Amino acid sequence: MKITPLKITVEGLELAFGDLPVLDGVSFDVAPGEFVSILGPSGCGKSTLFGVLAGLVEPDRGRVLVDGAPAGRETFGYMPQKDLLFPWRTVLDNTTLGLEVAGMRRREARDRARDLFGPFGLAGFERSRPAELSGGMRQRAALLRTVVQDREVLLLDEPFGALDSLTRTAMQEWLEEVRGRFGWTVLLITHDIREAVFLSDRVLVLSPRPAHVAREVRIDLPRPREVGVLTDPAFAAAEAELLDTLRGGTRL
Repeated sequence: MKITPLKITVEGLELAFGDLPVLDGVSFDVAPGEFVSILGPSGCGKSTLFGVLAGLVEPDRGRVLVDGAPAGRETFGYMPQKDLLFPWRTVLDNTTLGLEVAGMRRREARDRARDLFGPFGLAGFERSRPAELSGGMRQRAALLRTVVQDREVLLLDEPFGALDSLTRTAMQEWLEEVRGRFGWTVLLITHDIREAVFLSDRVLVLSPRPAHVAREVRIDLPRPREVGVLTDPAFAAAEAELLDTLRGGTRL
């Protein structure tokens, strides 16, 4: 039997803010190149979990391992909900910001980021300002800024939540295409069940706070995926299972 190596191992994370328990034994694994989405009720602790993974919040108990060793801050590339692009910097200089903060020379940082502008659909906008970009282009620029740091795992916290429906669908298709091209390992927080099913290899459902992993749903749909997969009976079945879980039809 083939044993799949693990990229990320999350073991028994517990965290409370004062008297407010937030995480209650969160445990899961992620394989190299796997795309895993995290669903859960609002306020259950999804973003707090990402803060722990990114090294921004120290858990009370538990640990995070990458390739069997304790994770460091340099392991995860974290993209928050808002694009956080600086309006006074060009798009190119926004995408190099993390590299420059890490000590890379500006010219080298620009050369590295510029190579990604084509795959990210931003070629020709290097000298533009963020205000000149559409919502979808701003999100691609924010993701480029995250990816260019060459971290082992991407943490995407509702990256498309503020976009309109058509733009969000286009961005989901784009992310599916570029993720397949680059082979990223990705953890995604989303409130959109359809988005989770379309993009993911597995979906983890967190319970209400204090959160634990209440259910895991494997998405057995072939890749690459296009919008036509939305009509696949297996897609509808996965959506129904996740919706039933979130509504409380399956005990959390």
